[in-house]
Amino acid sequence: MDIFDKVSNLGPIGQWQSQAHGYFSFPKLEGEIKPRMKFRGKEVLTWSLNNYLGLANHPEVRKVDADAATQFGMAYPMGARMMSGQTRKHEELEDKLAAFVGKPAAFLLNYGYQGMISVIDSMLGRNDVVVYDSEAHACIIDGLRLFPGKRFVYKHNDMDSCRKQLEHASKLVETTKGGILLITEGVFGMAGDLGNLKAIADLKKEFSFRILVDDAHGLGTMGKTGAGTPEHFGVSDQIDLHFGTFAKSMAGIGAFIASTEPVIKYLAYNMRSQIFAKSLPMPMVYGALKRLELLQTRPELKDNLWKVANALQSGLRAEGFDLGRTQSPVTPVYMNGGVPEATNLVFDLRENYGVFCSIVVYPVIPKGQIMLRLIPTAAHTLEDVDITIKAFAEVHKKLKAGAYSKEKMAQI
Repeated sequence: MDIFDKVSNLGPIGQWQSQAHGYFSFPKLEGEIKPRMKFRGKEVLTWSLNNYLGLANHPEVRKVDADAATQFGMAYPMGARMMSGQTRKHEELEDKLAAFVGKPAAFLLNYGYQGMISVIDSMLGRNDVVVYDSEAHACIIDGLRLFPGKRFVYKHNDMDSCRKQLEHASKLVETTKGGILLITEGVFGMAGDLGNLKAIADLKKEFSFRILVDDAHGLGTMGKTGAGTPEHFGVSDQIDLHFGTFAKSMAGIGAFIASTEPVIKYLAYNMRSQIFAKSLPMPMVYGALKRLELLQTRPELKDNLWKVANALQSGLRAEGFDLGRTQSPVTPVYMNGGVPEATNLVFDLRENYGVFCSIVVYPVIPKGQIMLRLIPTAAHTLEDVDITIKAFAEVHKKLKAGAYSKEKMAQI
């Protein structure tokens, strides 16, 4: 067999490639990063950007990005952090991130997805045991695929199930002499609900384990100061490894892991993806420092995000839409229908109503379901919300009336 023989099967998502590519998958949004952008030459109201606080196009951010690029280019510092890529600015960013989330120390990571895999790979050995939420993000699952030890999965946010898996894990480590790491998310990015961090932290009274929280969608959106979901629940001191990214509220590239100083030192010397990878370029570090500053000093950004999110979610619910269990700005809208109906609905929504949002279908969600996922931002307006709710109400009526029930998905 030729290893290339497999490429004819694109997998469960790629099976729609010939009809979907460039429109439903890999669409090209063009123009300035803001609520209204261009899609296929037409202006659309966009709800698909993880730009929670509207910092992507903030004038102060743009200036710092440009000035740093002019001063340093994209190459400096050359080399990995351990060898020749360390700077005072990298250390300054780490110190400020650690203080922000209430930890003694932090370490920068080049990417969020890669970073989570690296943390899991470095912290766990074959004698250790993992307990994790069934709806954990793909980066967590991929990290666990590298893990040679035993893992137990508990039903999503089900604390009885979690306790049961911790019992199994505790019995096993009596034999292996390893430790237990529980992994969950702060905000689950697809459904928008929160990890039950308070109840998980309370389980430490019964079991001996450490907690790793992926708070990619919580940083900047949750908690009184925006420090994230642990702050929201008042359990920051109980979270042993606090993971955050720059790709959401901070509208950048990179990530960080925060913990005790010994743990961070251990990770700095053992995360292969960082030891053998180039350091974050200086413009990204300067940019992250400015974004973090604005996140901390401009509470009106988070306030406006929540004003828009609450208006969007309450308005959609008033129209009878099912938003599932979201407790965050992430706004999933669930409808009934198959892939052809979903694509015809979204085509109508984009082409005739000028509203662009992400579409999620099987196998990501169960067969017969459609999920339209909206991400409100501080840059959106209440007028944007009204336009969207009206459009959703109209296409939903068409869906229920059978207007999108064609055998084939929309042809682009």
